[in-house]
Amino acid sequence: MLARLRNRAPSPEQQDRAKRLQGWRARRPMRSPAAQSQNDDHGSFPGAGAQPPRRPPRGGGPARADSFRFGVPAPARREAVRARLWEPRGGGGAAAGRGEVRRGGRPAGVPGAMACSIVQFCYFQDLQAARDFLFPHLREETPSGAVRRDPSKSTNWEDDGWGAWEETEPQEPEEEGNSCKTQKTSWLQDCVLSLSPTNDLMVIARGQKAVFLVPKWKYSDKGKEEMQFAVGWSGSLNVEEGECVTSALCIPLASQKRSSTGRPDWTCIVVGFTSGYVRFYTENGVLLLAQLLNEELVLQLKCRTYEIPRHPGVTEQNEELSILYPAAIVTIDGFSLFQSLRACRNQVAKAAASGNENIQPPPLAYKKWGLQDIDTIIDHASIGIMTLSPFDQMKTASNIGGFNAAIKNSLPAMSQYITVGSNPFTGFFYALEVRVSSLIMSKTSLGFSTCLGWLGWKSKHEEEAVQKQKPKVEPATPLAVRFGLPDSRRHGESICLSPCNTLAAVTDDFGRVILLDVARGIAIRMWKGYRDAQIGWIQIVEDLHERVPEKADFSPFGNTQGPSRVAQFLVIYAPRRGILEVWSTQQGPRVGAFNVGKHCRLLYPGYKIMGLNNVTSQSWQPQTYQICLVDPVSGSVKTVNVPFHLALSDKKCERAKDMHLVKKLAALLKTRSPNLDLVETQIKELILDIKYPATKKQALESILASERLPFSCLRNITQTLMDTLKNQDLESVDEGLLQFCANKLKLLHLYESVSQLNSLDFHPNTPFSDNDLAVLLRLDEKELLKLQALLEKYKEEKTRTTTVRFSDDKDGVLPVKTFLEYLEYEKDTINIKKISEEEYVALGSFFFWKCLHGESSTEDMCHTLESAGLSPQLLLSLLLSVWLSKEKDILDKPQSVCCLHTMLSLLSKMKVAIDETWDSQSVSPWWQQMRTACIQSENNGAALLSAHVGHSVAAQISNSMTEKKFSQTVLGADSEALTDSWEALSLDTEYWKLLLKQLEDCLILQTLLHSKANTSTCKVSSLQAEPLPRLSVKKLLEGGKGGIADSVAKWIFKQDFSPAILKLANKERDAENPDEPKEGINRGLFEVSEVEMNLGAIPDLLHLAYKQFPCSLELDVLHAHCCWEYVVQWNKDPEEARFFVRSIEHLKHILNAHVQNGIALMMWNTFLVKRFSAATYLMDKVGKSPKDRLCRRDVGMSDTAMTSFLGSCLDLLQTLMEADVSRDEMQVPVLDTEDAWLSVEGPISIVELALEQKHIHYPLVEHHSVLCSILYAVMRFSLKTVKPLSLFDSKAILQVQDKEVLASQLLVLTGQRLAHALLHTQTKEGMELLARLPPTLCTWLKAMNPQDLQNTDVPIATTAKLVTKVIELLPENHGQYGLALHLIEAVEAISLPSL
Repeated sequence: MLARLRNRAPSPEQQDRAKRLQGWRARRPMRSPAAQSQNDDHGSFPGAGAQPPRRPPRGGGPARADSFRFGVPAPARREAVRARLWEPRGGGGAAAGRGEVRRGGRPAGVPGAMACSIVQFCYFQDLQAARDFLFPHLREETPSGAVRRDPSKSTNWEDDGWGAWEETEPQEPEEEGNSCKTQKTSWLQDCVLSLSPTNDLMVIARGQKAVFLVPKWKYSDKGKEEMQFAVGWSGSLNVEEGECVTSALCIPLASQKRSSTGRPDWTCIVVGFTSGYVRFYTENGVLLLAQLLNEELVLQLKCRTYEIPRHPGVTEQNEELSILYPAAIVTIDGFSLFQSLRACRNQVAKAAASGNENIQPPPLAYKKWGLQDIDTIIDHASIGIMTLSPFDQMKTASNIGGFNAAIKNSLPAMSQYITVGSNPFTGFFYALEVRVSSLIMSKTSLGFSTCLGWLGWKSKHEEEAVQKQKPKVEPATPLAVRFGLPDSRRHGESICLSPCNTLAAVTDDFGRVILLDVARGIAIRMWKGYRDAQIGWIQIVEDLHERVPEKADFSPFGNTQGPSRVAQFLVIYAPRRGILEVWSTQQGPRVGAFNVGKHCRLLYPGYKIMGLNNVTSQSWQPQTYQICLVDPVSGSVKTVNVPFHLALSDKKCERAKDMHLVKKLAALLKTRSPNLDLVETQIKELILDIKYPATKKQALESILASERLPFSCLRNITQTLMDTLKNQDLESVDEGLLQFCANKLKLLHLYESVSQLNSLDFHPNTPFSDNDLAVLLRLDEKELLKLQALLEKYKEEKTRTTTVRFSDDKDGVLPVKTFLEYLEYEKDTINIKKISEEEYVALGSFFFWKCLHGESSTEDMCHTLESAGLSPQLLLSLLLSVWLSKEKDILDKPQSVCCLHTMLSLLSKMKVAIDETWDSQSVSPWWQQMRTACIQSENNGAALLSAHVGHSVAAQISNSMTEKKFSQTVLGADSEALTDSWEALSLDTEYWKLLLKQLEDCLILQTLLHSKANTSTCKVSSLQAEPLPRLSVKKLLEGGKGGIADSVAKWIFKQDFSPAILKLANKERDAENPDEPKEGINRGLFEVSEVEMNLGAIPDLLHLAYKQFPCSLELDVLHAHCCWEYVVQWNKDPEEARFFVRSIEHLKHILNAHVQNGIALMMWNTFLVKRFSAATYLMDKVGKSPKDRLCRRDVGMSDTAMTSFLGSCLDLLQTLMEADVSRDEMQVPVLDTEDAWLSVEGPISIVELALEQKHIHYPLVEHHSVLCSILYAVMRFSLKTVKPLSLFDSKAILQVQDKEVLASQLLVLTGQRLAHALLHTQTKEGMELLARLPPTLCTWLKAMNPQDLQNTDVPIATTAKLVTKVIELLPENHGQYGLALHLIEAVEAISLPSL
């Protein structure tokens, strides 16, 4: 088609235009030959050779390449437009703009709500991968030129990235060294970019490729949830050869469901191509519709959606999609497009399900205008329908028709269009007559039939016929330019219409931004020094609550009646300077400026959701960003927030005065004045002079957030403001501001009270002894000694593994600024904001750290906190967070236990802590909160101590409540009261006893994991250097039955202990149980004796752990987990052959053959069989011991490691055969669990999985053992000319590779047998049974041919077994699985005597 357009003779009008354009082109400077030679893989046109150069703008800088800058216009204009549109991006300076650039866009000291701000609202998950997909020559390469790829990784596209989607294209050498480097940062400027106004889809396209990005909520590296754009679809969009994407739009379509009226249902992607086609896609890249409305390239796509008119006299605008061509403009009616796209989407969904439906969608209405009397068109704006006044009607008629012009009685409605380009620079078109053409989509128009072809349901002949038969293109209605702005030297580059359709901003090649009055057709403002500018608009609606008061009303709470005003701001992005500016229109100043970088893209959709009306548009307001800035360097998407008051230009308005006072206050807060009293006085004067309550509140917030003002200043300023508000009339006082001041004052008074208590010189009265501790915790002497011994071991072992921690003198100290940030006061109660765990501990330390050390009065602190409005539950949570996080300090000072006991007793006696009417048969929520905190804590020593204190206080309170209840009981019912109290005490006591047992077990286990042998090994793997995770009761309860043994196995792997050490630590248990088998005890004793002197307390700790966990750490269970842990770690690094060897050692120490057999079989199937198979085929292929390079390539390990691997495999196979023989003589072990851990939940343990393994086929394992012996001998002795597989009979190792195919073949055999039994024997019983069978089964049986059966006298019982086997082999999602189920029912219904 493009070649046909080139060969077509131009019209005389086009020839005249070509002469003018060629003269203009001759006056423009061209690029250097080096720059002309640079072209990308998708930038050149078919048949045109290399990419033609573009005309750079005046001043030598690069021209702006946007989504409209692609394509081939008519022959006379093609070269000129190419010269302007296809030049690659480059750097360059520009004149500095007016005003000072403030980083962040905020004047010094102005809060964010008072000034412009730029906010990041989304990030890109992997923008570099999208760049590599669109620009293959910019991919990061290795020195050899190949794309980096980890051969050990999966071939999944998620792992390999977009580099795996296409083959690496050959790259030509770069002529300029910095060209590729520059393009790596400015690549986004050369792409077609579009973002949906509802932010649910972004399209990045270049050439023939496109990437669709969808937002997803994910957690960032800092743990915060944020929205990230991730790839939803990518691929090539071109259908015809050589066509490229020139423009794209993401249009959200409104939902038609009642439950989601006004909300977006799905987003349609509209793409224009150089071939003239406009195609519509779904979010998944499925083609819905393709239309060829003009045989020239698509320059620009723009959309207009419905907006409610703000005033009664404003004309209601219809929705439309406008398509700009080099000499024509096509507008598609929005309602018609909305219905057609919905119909196409529904039919594509039906076609995807059935494959044969082709229902015609509704017709598509459009208007096509041929734009005349203009040389070149680059961009356009569709203003919409406008109605003239009678005076304008008569003036226009007189200008066109003269004195004798006739005037119609009715005012004409016209569609206005504005174009930018050259000659004229800006053209104004008015379409008086409406011409509508209906496109009935058929195969000839490439309408809906294109959808089915895209999905692959049409034959190649049909596709070729469709492509050869071009649709009929309707001729355009001529439309002459009414008037314009003639400037022969100025060439327009883009136009952007304001949201209210009254203004338009135009950029040109002189680096100017011109503001047009759309109705009058004149330029009203110009900005200079903005070469390659990108522009957009922001429309802000006034908040009626913040309206400036009337001049007659000096109160800031004046009349707020009437409609909200609307302000419009022009946003200009100057990439040459890397600055984003916000200007107030029409004659307003610059209100914000931001340093954003030189490689961003400014996106301004200019539309919202298509398919709404005056009713549905009011039902739900979607969260949209009017303007977005895409930064490829930081990988973020930002938006600009502009407050409405910046549009107010009255210098005497109260808002401007408040802004000035806020700036002055911010500057005052930054000064470091030695006279704080003077600063305090000035701040009071400033905040009292502010009129608006919202501004006054923000000023007070900035004061309270200052780090330089002392507490006394903050308190005095807040109190002064509070007193001033109270002295005013109640009607003029803002209740929100008054309540805000009162809440902050209460928090300041609380801070002052706590600080005073912490600063008092407080000393406890009596010393603290061990006997006092025993009485306090309700323990006898033996129990206390046991507890102290456990804590001492835990402390000693933990000290050896933790790093040195210097004492923090700031514990218990919190700045007032931080204190106010953490707390909030609402409804006479104090709540804690959502803060981090460290901040939570800091707040708790401020309240309780001095009390826990005995340096502050516990009673006074509890009374102060309770009277301030802090709930007992919140105080208990803070107290436990401090206690559990300061474990080292607590263990060093046992007296803190007494302080915790006192604090907990006082908190428990507060109101609503423990309800006296609480049901004695249920668990107390107060104590359950404390137990939950202990269960979740990983500091087991502190948790155990707090559990003992909680148990003691709970018993004390329970006894007091029982005595009180008993004293109030009548004499005749005393026994019943005692029974009730005993039941209540027993219920809560059992929970405490269970928790104490679990915490004691967890403490012993954690002490063992902290221990470390003094032996120095020659080599420590990086896998063994990884730290072990800390334990908690919650983790053990959620780790499953094997969680305890798995934790010990990880510790054994880290220490690299031999299996004999586990036996050595268990010798006392063996002495107590002499009847247990002693196999394997003497093995490895020699190596134990070498390191026995350096083990330290490890054997004792191991023995204590065995005693504490007799079931979970039973030797067979522990050896099984150790065996599995070693082989898992070996699989991560096969070069560590000693891990595999140690795994086999643990496997041999398993005494029970059932467990040993299952573990060995699981190891073989999970980790070994693939590597063993690869090694076998490699050695059989080379016929000798393979070299190191081949071993690493095929097996994934070196030749030395493979030798050890084969030897260990031989040991495993022999162990597996021995276990298979011995398992018949042993009983299956019973896996018990300790009483304290019966409630454990989680994954199934390794031992349970091992016991579920099936029996092995002994001869097959024996064959593998012999094969392994041969392979090991070949590697060990470096044998040659040996092909291992040739030594075996091939029949012995044949096996079925595809079980599904076998099952399908057996199903056919079963059907033939059943068809013979029912259809060919023609018995009465068989016919009755056939009538009861499902129709699908009957039809299938009649299609069977029993003549293929070799034996027809097969018993039905044998056929039934065969069907059962077929069911086992077929997966449930198989297409014949349901048929096999019907066959089972049919076979079971057949009786042998009757047939």
